[in-house]
Amino acid sequence: MMLNFFDQFLTPKLLGIPLMLIAMLLPAITLYPSSRLLPNRTLATKMWLMNSFIKQLMGPLNKMGHSWAAILLMVMYYLLVTNLLGLLPYTFTPTTQLSLNMSLAVPLWLSTVLLGLRNQPTTSLSHFLPTGTPTLLIPILIIIETISLFIRPLALGVRLTANLTAGHLLMQLISTAALILAPLMPTLSILTTILLLLLTGLEIAVAMIQAYVFVLLLSLYLQENT
Repeated sequence: MMLNFFDQFLTPKLLGIPLMLIAMLLPAITLYPSSRLLPNRTLATKMWLMNSFIKQLMGPLNKMGHSWAAILLMVMYYLLVTNLLGLLPYTFTPTTQLSLNMSLAVPLWLSTVLLGLRNQPTTSLSHFLPTGTPTLLIPILIIIETISLFIRPLALGVRLTANLTAGHLLMQLISTAALILAPLMPTLSILTTILLLLLTGLEIAVAMIQAYVFVLLLSLYLQENT
């Protein structure tokens, strides 16, 4: 029986019921209101990280863009939790599905574009044609800038999907090799297991970085349209 490494990206089911919804709702479940008068260390650390992230992200934006602080923070938190979810045993990573990533990328990108067209239409349309462009190059540049604009949401979704999928595949390949080599070459199997542990640490960093990059690119798109 041949092992299909891509089976890990299929939506798991329990008694015929897809568990995709539970995995998608997990970030919202972890956001629970606290009834404490004084925050504990965990809550204080979470609030400090959120405030630091918002200050860094909202710094380059003007006052109009600051209204997006809660939206970008929630997207960052959602992606961070769902990316790290797949590193736990017997779990599923929803962000390895291109459909989910595109359903996040397209509406958020489209909102920034429509916001720019509504508030500053002249500035937004001027991005399609740089100042001082020769007359012969005007049609070509408009086509190129239009294509680059519509590629942005595709790049957001595909980047997140590709990075997480590649990392999970590499981890499964190395873990399978370590398991097969255990009875044949124990020393090599131990070295492979050590490599797997190092790769797991790298995947944790990748999961955090990809969530940050996704939100950072959204903030750059928002900066152009506010």
